Amino acid sequence: MTEPATLQIEKLEATVEGKPILKGIDLVVSQGETHALMGPNGSGKSTLANVLMGRPGYKLTAGRVLFKGEDITKLTADQRAQRGLFLAMQYPVEIPGVSVVNFLRTAYKSVKGEDINALEFRKHMKEKMKLLGVEDEMVQRYVNQGFSGGEKKKNEILQLAVLEPEIAVLDETDSGLDIDSLRSVAMGVNELVGPDLGVLLITHYQRMLDYITPDKVHVMMKGRIVKTGGPELAKELEAKGYEGVRDELGLEADATAEV
Repeated sequence: MTEPATLQIEKLEATVEGKPILKGIDLVVSQGETHALMGPNGSGKSTLANVLMGRPGYKLTAGRVLFKGEDITKLTADQRAQRGLFLAMQYPVEIPGVSVVNFLRTAYKSVKGEDINALEFRKHMKEKMKLLGVEDEMVQRYVNQGFSGGEKKKNEILQLAVLEPEIAVLDETDSGLDIDSLRSVAMGVNELVGPDLGVLLITHYQRMLDYITPDKVHVMMKGRIVKTGGPELAKELEAKGYEGVRDELGLEADATAEV
């Protein structure tokens, strides 16, 4: 039996423009598990997502990231994607002149390292569209151009479905969504969660977890994970707020802007 893919973060420290943001992160996410990483603005959650995918401008100063036992801290973002790691961005970018279907086919070929003819890819994509309830009209449009917030996030989840990574980092997927869009996107994630996919879901709010039940919840403050628990921890945060956790642990409020 094949061992599940594992993303292992060890004593990770990172800076942005010389400013320390991550201050010793230890976290393990395995294929088949769903982890929620919660925390207030300024805690460093989005910095962690960007460091995991090797985004330029984020400097790792200590620790390492292992994926399937390989140290990936020196790899480029596309090399990490080819290994089976995926990032759904908080602010998806527009790509004028490139249709969603052409973008997805190019991304698939790049990540999988194999050529696929248009008919085969169309069949693969249509299976994922049906699973997620994505209309044909959306994939004919230019990537994220004129998309609503919900459509942008749904397009990110379609990319996740088509590329079939082993571990996905979802950075603030609920950001800017109304309740109907949130439900739609969350249901899409739920369709993909299973033994073949591990998820690190980064969020400010408990509301996303009304639809997605995590195996573990981690609370991040001031660049560190300060508390870990089960799904009940998210309910505790909803009731007490992050201020309650700060008081419980004797922490000061975060003073940095999240990057």
